[in-house]
Amino acid sequence: MSFNVTGAISPFASPADERPKPNRQQSQLRYPVAPSPYERQAPDSYFPPIQQSTTPQPQIMQQYGQPGQHDGAGGLAQQMGQINLDGSAPAPSRKKKDRHAYHQLEQPAAQPYDGGQGGQQYLNGGSRQPSRGPSPAPPAWQQPSQPWQNQPSPQPWQSQQMPQNQAPSRGTPIAMGGQMGQQPGGMQTSAGAQARVNPDQIPSVPLSRDTPAEYYKTRIYPTMEQHLPPPATTPFAAYDQGSASPKYARLTLNCIPHAHDQMVSTGLPLGLVLQPLAKQADGEQAIPVLDFGEVGPPRCRRCRAYINPFMVFSNGGNRMTCNLCTHVSEVASEYFAPTDPSGVRVDRANRPELLLGTCEFLVPKEYWSKPPVPMRYLFLLDVSAEAYSRGFLQGVCDGILRAIYGEEEAEDGEDADGETAAKPSMVPAGARVGFMTFDREIHFYDVSAGTPAPQELVVSDLDDPFAAISPDRLFVDAAECRSNVISLLKRIPEMFASIQYPAPVLLPSLHAALAALDISGGKIICSLAALPTFGPGARTARDKGQGQNDDGDASKEFLKTEHHGYKKCQADMVKAGVGIDFFVAAPMGGYLDIATIGFVAEKTGGETYYYPNWSYPRDCLRLEKELSHTLRREQGYAALMKVRCSNGLQVAHYGGNFTQHTFGADLELASITQDSGMSVTFTHDGKLEPKLDAHFQAALLYTTTSGERRVRCINVVASVSDNARESMRFVDQDAVVSVMAKECASKVGERNLKDIRQLLQDKTIDILAGYRKNVVDMHPSGQLVLPENLKEFAMYMLGLVRSRALKAGREPSDRRIQEVRMIKGMGPAELSLYLYPRVIAVHTLDPTEGFADDNGHLKMPHAIRASFSQIEEGGAYLVDNGQILLLWLHAQVSPNLLEDLFGEGMNSLQALDPNLAALPVLETHLNAQVRNILLHMEEQRGSKGLAIQLARQALDGAEFEFARLLYEDRNNDASSYVDWLVMLHRGVGTELSGQRAKSGEDVTQTITNTISSITGSIGLH
Repeated sequence: MSFNVTGAISPFASPADERPKPNRQQSQLRYPVAPSPYERQAPDSYFPPIQQSTTPQPQIMQQYGQPGQHDGAGGLAQQMGQINLDGSAPAPSRKKKDRHAYHQLEQPAAQPYDGGQGGQQYLNGGSRQPSRGPSPAPPAWQQPSQPWQNQPSPQPWQSQQMPQNQAPSRGTPIAMGGQMGQQPGGMQTSAGAQARVNPDQIPSVPLSRDTPAEYYKTRIYPTMEQHLPPPATTPFAAYDQGSASPKYARLTLNCIPHAHDQMVSTGLPLGLVLQPLAKQADGEQAIPVLDFGEVGPPRCRRCRAYINPFMVFSNGGNRMTCNLCTHVSEVASEYFAPTDPSGVRVDRANRPELLLGTCEFLVPKEYWSKPPVPMRYLFLLDVSAEAYSRGFLQGVCDGILRAIYGEEEAEDGEDADGETAAKPSMVPAGARVGFMTFDREIHFYDVSAGTPAPQELVVSDLDDPFAAISPDRLFVDAAECRSNVISLLKRIPEMFASIQYPAPVLLPSLHAALAALDISGGKIICSLAALPTFGPGARTARDKGQGQNDDGDASKEFLKTEHHGYKKCQADMVKAGVGIDFFVAAPMGGYLDIATIGFVAEKTGGETYYYPNWSYPRDCLRLEKELSHTLRREQGYAALMKVRCSNGLQVAHYGGNFTQHTFGADLELASITQDSGMSVTFTHDGKLEPKLDAHFQAALLYTTTSGERRVRCINVVASVSDNARESMRFVDQDAVVSVMAKECASKVGERNLKDIRQLLQDKTIDILAGYRKNVVDMHPSGQLVLPENLKEFAMYMLGLVRSRALKAGREPSDRRIQEVRMIKGMGPAELSLYLYPRVIAVHTLDPTEGFADDNGHLKMPHAIRASFSQIEEGGAYLVDNGQILLLWLHAQVSPNLLEDLFGEGMNSLQALDPNLAALPVLETHLNAQVRNILLHMEEQRGSKGLAIQLARQALDGAEFEFARLLYEDRNNDASSYVDWLVMLHRGVGTELSGQRAKSGEDVTQTITNTISSITGSIGLH
């Protein structure tokens, strides 16, 4: 068996590529250095001198294309770095007319892009693209040749990976099996033995991340000029040209087959991954907020789609043709504007809704379910004996203080002049906060400005709980009531030190909190440190930890929610527009029944933050950061969402954390944040027109933290092809991974885990076999051929199989269901990091890494593969999967490194504090490097706070987690990366020969996919 990566060709291509290639400097990263440089350096230095280094570069460096290496038959750059390679003949050329309604993209090749000055009509007239840095070379899209007018690599940074002295070919296979003797690629085989595969010659996830990240440091992503977006983990600034930024929406296929049978032949899902409130990058244009008064934004009369850049105006501007359903509507008089001879509205340049793919509209009262008010945050704290004795209550109170007031909250809240009340808080403008606690009783607190000190009211009726304080006094402005709030949060741990009930009562407390927020809606932030075994809604330890594995049908019952009381509470919260985030700690790893408790957060669109081995004060920093992020991030409440698509397509399935009462109904999200992600899959209910585009629109109706009722519209466009070969060259790997991960997560609890893993494996084989059938012509059956844009796809699928959500063997049900729900609610970037962690070698950092380069951008070190074969003796490594950050230290790590990183006297692993959560601020070069790197990594994370957890070799239990995160290695029942590829190769070969017997299909899912979506006449009212 052999391995090949093929390139992709633009569907708008002409045979020649005349664009000048971007001139990028090769990285001078000296990685890896073996053996450890500390063994041969003076005590006052741990950086090996560059000019005196005689250590030869290991062969694994070939995967990064370092200069001075020999690219023989076994070189990775030759074997899989070919960008413009394909295993088939070029697709037949075809002129495509009216591709973007009245937007004509096929312009003369000599006409340069002018940033919108008289160019394509979809561009923001008169505005030029912003610049991210003082790069001397112009952006790739400002070259005389447009991307759709030639034959480029779909990803511009990928041209950096091909050796310049090598002409494009049809692809060079990397041998994965064959006859006896020496094979191409350096594989050694013997008779009767399976061929050995060099793991350094298979696709590298770190390389696929680092290269585009470097490319987009000084470049902007134009949303209409490139047919494939950057990888989800790449920090980039997008320039909205009419189709939404990939941060908000990513299509699995950016060129869609026009018929159902062609779509099925690819094996790929047709889906849209959404993160509607995703955080914008510095320098990006803010999303405009438009007010159309009492009439509201213009909409299609039939499908109720919102106005967008692809609607066509005719009859002098009196009529508007919907780009989704093609219905012609009359333009309201207040929105009328004449059109020029080309059919474009004369006021288009002044209409953001006709220029940008993402806009927000203020909506009139007919869109309100209740009068919108600024967000109300209600902190609901567990004060039971377990919460107090384990330090969780103290950690939560300290974290809330810092979340509301920042670091200066530690100052005394009392001030003789009363100046503290005027200090601002970190709470979003206009939002208010309230406080409750619970053990066997429910406690409300009045901290309003009119009271000299916080007042407590107790509710002991657990069968019919109620709000003991009116909302006007319960919810206060944090800045105005600063002294009372600080006093309360500092006194709560002391108040319940002597009143320690062993078990809290959770469900009645949730009902009481809901009663306080029922009129307005808002957000509950609830802490819990013990299984609620008292009162209504009491839970018992269902999971006894018995059994060898969780693959049977009995184990899936522990992942379900059976308690009717929690289901009713969730339904009432969604109806009232109240979301909830749980902060749950199990100090001794005890059972908390997160399957039942976390169900409320899942269905309201919230999150569950889980601390399975809580330790005070080690985990306090992480808790504080996550509380701060929960309070300060962009979010909304009382939300509804609907996704619309072009004629010929229909919505088949939604995936994520939300409530949907009936198929085709709007999604209901009591809470939605900048970290909330969801997926939508589509199916053909007819045929698409290849001469036209396919359009998608996601509309999110929500109330902002400032109390405005808005609709955020996200518009995405894709081309249509009459053959699957062309479509498979424009696959978005991150979108495919997200759709499949959320689909698998949604089956947990319905099917046993073994069946879900088998379905995932079968789907992966179907996709690779579909590419082989549709695109690859001239490769023998003994080669495993991966498409260029899916070459890391197999590794991500292995990461999903090995994740705690789906892995074989025994796993506590709390941790498993927590990660299942986490996958369902993740955005693409957070999910990518979760499925393959970032590993950075600290001991081999170049002196320039961790500091700004000549353009002012942080120079990040290259990550290494997540494999123990890459780990050096005496090394120190950062391992980040977006949820936890481990600092693994080898037993023979240099004492000089430890002192420079942790401070004087810290010259051995035993001297380090096991509760360390952050690096001290030192004046050493290495300390500054690592702290800068950690700050950069924290900016790219999702909802989880970044705090260091030490994993000292042979000393800390976190070392087991370090080993688990090395996803390329074999671990217990989990396959290694090489074994996984070999298994996929066999499956593809069996599929191509027609001998593969697939596992049974999910009947429920099959029926769901065949049901027609509800007609577009149902709007977001």
